[in-house]
Amino acid sequence: MQGRKAEIRSDLFTANELRAMARGDAAPRTVKRLLAIANALDGMSFTEAAVAAGMERQALGDAVKRYNVEGLAGLEDRPRSGRRRRLDAAQEESLAAAIIAGPDPEVDGISAYTLDDLCTLAEDRFGVSYGPRGMSLVIKRLGFSRQKARPHHPDKDEAAQAAFKGAR
Repeated sequence: MQGRKAEIRSDLFTANELRAMARGDAAPRTVKRLLAIANALDGMSFTEAAVAAGMERQALGDAVKRYNVEGLAGLEDRPRSGRRRRLDAAQEESLAAAIIAGPDPEVDGISAYTLDDLCTLAEDRFGVSYGPRGMSLVIKRLGFSRQKARPHHPDKDEAAQAAFKGAR
């Protein structure tokens, strides 16, 4: 059994206007939907229009239904469900500040944070349990590199080091 082809509203935008919007700074999937609808408005079959835009015919049919009801807003991606973050924005800011400040070797007994140390820190400060992989994703989301800084010994003698380098 074949479904009926959805009719595209032509009172909103012309095919050329949709193509012009696709050249803007829209998200890639939104651009595909705009181009596919523009192709269909120009007379292509839904299958041809979808293939030319790099999508499936069914996805084009769904996009047309949303476009007819909501206009351009219907072509944008919907928010996706998923697991909520364990740390809220304020806690993430606090964690980022702690990472930037670094550990105190006198108090913490370490000179640089490892993922395990950050997991312990999150557990102690926020009561949130993370494994190393999850914490790696958190620090990446916060904009930090996964590279670890070279440790800095607290009793390092800068003058002796400069004298050694100058003696060469």
